Order: sequence, then C-alpha cells, then structure tokens
Amino acid sequence: MPFAIALSGLNAASADLGVTANNVANVNTTGFKMSRAQFSEVFAVGTQSVSSSATGSGVRLSQISQQFVQGNIDFTDNALDLAIGGEGFFVINDNGARSYTRAGAFGVDNQGNVVNAQGARLQAYPFAGNGLFNTGTPQDLQLTIGASPPAATTRATFGINLPADAPPPANPVFDPADPSSFNHTTSVTIYDTLGSAHTATVYFIKDAAANTWNTEIEVNGTAVAGAAPVVFNPDGSLQSPAGGLMPLGAFNPGTGADPISMSLDFGAATQFGANFGVNSLSQDGFTTGRLTGVSVDSEGVVFARFTNGQSTSLGKLALANFVNPQGLQQLGDTTWGESFQSGDALLGEASTASFGSIQSGALEASNVDLTAQLVQMITAQRNFQANAQMISTADTITQTVINIR
Repeated sequence: MPFAIALSGLNAASADLGVTANNVANVNTTGFKMSRAQFSEVFAVGTQSVSSSATGSGVRLSQISQQFVQGNIDFTDNALDLAIGGEGFFVINDNGARSYTRAGAFGVDNQGNVVNAQGARLQAYPFAGNGLFNTGTPQDLQLTIGASPPAATTRATFGINLPADAPPPANPVFDPADPSSFNHTTSVTIYDTLGSAHTATVYFIKDAAANTWNTEIEVNGTAVAGAAPVVFNPDGSLQSPAGGLMPLGAFNPGTGADPISMSLDFGAATQFGANFGVNSLSQDGFTTGRLTGVSVDSEGVVFARFTNGQSTSLGKLALANFVNPQGLQQLGDTTWGESFQSGDALLGEASTASFGSIQSGALEASNVDLTAQLVQMITAQRNFQANAQMISTADTITQTVINIR
C-alpha cells in the first residue's frame, strides 16, 4: 500500500514540475497566462463506513487552472501592437473557427487583413457611417490600401481684420496687377472634384461709404462672379453679407472636373484698429491622399490616416469575455476556444461594460512571476524526493519482512 501512495505522490510532484516548467518556458511569451496545478486527496470509500483514523490512498491531479491576471504592458513602436488593459479577449478568425487571445502582436497580410503570426484574422465591427458601427456580427478587419478620394471645396473661411481708418485706393478702377487699385489681398488654395489645387484670391477695396468694403474674387487669375460688398457695424462687427456667407458663381477649373461652387465665409471678419491681419484662413476641400499609417484609440476604433490630412474609420475592435475564463479550452499559440465550462462568448466593445480599454503600440507581457516559479520548482523537487524516499523506506521494510526466518 505505501508503494501506491508514494507513487501517486511522485506523479503529482512530476505534474507540478511540468506545469512550473511550462510557466518558466513561457516567461517571455506575449499574452501568456500562467497555470497552477491543483491536487486533491484520494480516499477509498467502501460500502461500509470508514473510521476517522483510516489511511488515505494518496493524491491526484484534480485540475490545472489558468490564472488570467493582468500582465505588464510593454510599449512598442508598432501601431498594430495592441494590449487590453482590463478584462476581455481579442476575437480572431482562424480559417472559419473563432478563437480568442490576449496576445495583440498583429500585422498585415498581402490582402490587407490584420492578422497574427499564425495568420488568424483580427475581428472588428464594420463602420456604418456617421461615427456608428454595425455591432451585430464582427468581420475580418481589413486595412484600406487604396487612395483617399478628394473632395471639392464648398466653403472658404476668412478670419481677417480690415483697418477701420483705411482710405479708398488711389486708383478707382480695379486692376489686380495694380496695387494702387485695392487696399489688401489674401489667397487660399482650393480643390476641385478631381483633387487639383487652385488659388482663390480675394481683393479688398475700401468704399467711400463708411464701414463698407468692396470685394473682387479671382481663381487662377480669372474673375469669379458673385463678389459683393462687406459691410461692418459701427462697433467693428460684421453686418453683411447676411450670416457671413457670400455665395460665388460656379467656376470651371478647366481640368475636366465639375465646376467649383463655393461660398466665402466672412463670419469671423472684423473692422478694428489700423492694421490689416489674417487671423485664420481655411477651406473644406482636400486633394487625393495616400495611406500613411494606422492608429487605434482606447475604444478600439481603427483609423486609416492619409497624406491629405484625412482619416477614415475602418472598424471597431470586437472583444469577448466569459463567465468563467478558467474554463476556456487551450488551443496553443496563446489562443483559447470557448467550452461548456467557460460558457458562451460575450461579445462587446472596449471601454464598455466589463471590457477593458485598448492600448495601441503596446503588448501585454506574460503574467508569470519568475521568482515565484523558481521557488515552486524547488518545492516540487523536494516533494518528489520525499515521495521517492518513502518508496525506498517501504522497500526496506518489505525486504526486512521477507528476510524473517
């Protein structure tokens, strides 16, 4: 009987060493979660009641439980390195089979899909427009590899100050080549529907009437119809055009694009002091853009950034959580699959409910405490040696019995 009991102890200590060895081996594995060997007593219970002084039958490995505590966050220079700060798992698609991971080292394959080292595709909720996402069923996250389309200018905003004491120009006949025929001028670059750039120039001419300025507008040196007076109140605030908007006539850019129809916004214009100044100058068009990078915010929204200053939402990362994460089935490659013990996956979004936030440019390190594992290794080693000594002692006693004459 002591042989069987001590043998169960050897097996238990060996299993403990195996679990510890696996933890130590994965101390630098991204997203790895350490395991702990749990043991239970073996007690043979017959049909009759057993007295409280009965000897047990040894020990057995009852469970290897995973420890899903947070690992340290290590920062990197890769925007597609992702870490979850808090609860949740990344959802990945491995050839049609859904699995879950905390290892966020992702890259891009030759089709633009965001994948891990094993080629499993990261899942995200598709962008539905107006800042919304279709949170029904997550799909493969794919980066935009084409160009960002241009947008024609529809409004140019002039935050200028015109001098209150300016006299009318010496030459009453406007000539853009004659600086004496206007008081001040400023220009802004605008874009047509093909993304071609054009220069819109606005000339300001002081009228003889108080607080009144006439305007002349040219695009690429060609006059554009629709120029109107700009009138200020006695306190220097804008009186007209109404609402600050001055609609212009359509201008044919001559590039094959649609005519440019735009308005000038003088809502921020003032007439103060004695100096002309351009405080702000902007327009809402932009040219074609090339992809320059990808960024992910704390809520898991993935943005593609382009050279034209625009950014496009590509999707929102899907996260999963479980009622009992320790019941997940280990699939290898730092991934898990749902099981009956874990319960069904609860899909959601980062920074909502019980889900953690996303840290871009960072990876979650293994949660293995190497010092504690080395101590555990020594403990398991001593347990193995003690059980081996028990077998040796039992063998000596048996040999003594056999040698009795």
